[in-house]
Amino acid sequence: MKKLFTETKVGRFTLANRLAMAPMTRSRAQFDGTPGELAAEYYSQRADIGLIVTEGTQPSDDGQGYLMTPGIYTDAHVEGWKKTTQAVHDKGAILFIQLMHAGRMSHPDNTPHHRQGVAPSAISPNTQIFTPTGMQDIPTPRELSIEEIKQTIADFRYAARRAIDAGADGVEIHGANAYLIQQFFAPSANTRTDQYGGSIDNRARIAIEIAREVAEEIGADRTAIRLSPGTTLWGIDEGEQGPDLYRYLVSELNKLGLAYVHIMHQGNEPLLEDIRELWGSTLILNRPGRARSDIGKDIESGLADVETYGQMVLANPDFVSRLKQDAPMNNPDYTSYFGGTDKGYTDYPVLNS
Repeated sequence: MKKLFTETKVGRFTLANRLAMAPMTRSRAQFDGTPGELAAEYYSQRADIGLIVTEGTQPSDDGQGYLMTPGIYTDAHVEGWKKTTQAVHDKGAILFIQLMHAGRMSHPDNTPHHRQGVAPSAISPNTQIFTPTGMQDIPTPRELSIEEIKQTIADFRYAARRAIDAGADGVEIHGANAYLIQQFFAPSANTRTDQYGGSIDNRARIAIEIAREVAEEIGADRTAIRLSPGTTLWGIDEGEQGPDLYRYLVSELNKLGLAYVHIMHQGNEPLLEDIRELWGSTLILNRPGRARSDIGKDIESGLADVETYGQMVLANPDFVSRLKQDAPMNNPDYTSYFGGTDKGYTDYPVLNS
């Protein structure tokens, strides 16, 4: 486990250790998408970790899926995020804002413009979402036109610039977890017959174009992407060609010189090993449900350069210190994950407190 606590390079930055905080939606922003008053405290409390990846942050009105999630495309958003980035930097950590477009995982009641969600094709995810009036069925989304896809790509580029304006060290493009970009990957959500549908290279196109545009805007060494090969959330089925899509996608993204790829591993070990071989830069790995006894094993084996943790970091602001001291961990309060006050957000105890 000692290698966990050594420095490592990620893009233009040097991390203090090989541990990262995974992005986790907390739904505590203001209604206009400005980060909430406690956000700076929440993230800075956890800044003994080498890299913080923020909660998913919408790049546009169309990109919002859930209530009370932050944005990064208005002046108010930028000013709000500045408090968080400064607080984290004061503690010595690196912070990447995750840019997340929810696509069809949305509801008109949750967005500023109250419009129908958008997606590669007009196919419902056949699930529900929380809204101001409680759980509701997600409506069938509207299929994006080619012009709207180009605007969406431009929205990611603009949001990346605003993230840097807000003091973020970089951005992580959310290409995972059944949101817009992964919707393009999956034949179950993408039945297009144009250049963004059908073949592997067409279905991967939007991810590559977004990554290229963001890298051109803020620098490849400040640009990253998260992928979750094999995810079956909310009607996503990447089909038999899914693994080959990721082999192609990773090899193409590798040409851009990005800071890192962040894999949310779903269990296909041969594919993960292939991604490791195809990816020439930092590989960050998240294994959901990883046992504490397994922390550091992927780094020791050379499969990953950095490991990410979500719930354990959420419940343990001093996660790194507890690992070093082999101290017990706080248990997370599941009832306070989404929305609310400081309870279950900034009030978790630290060692010797």
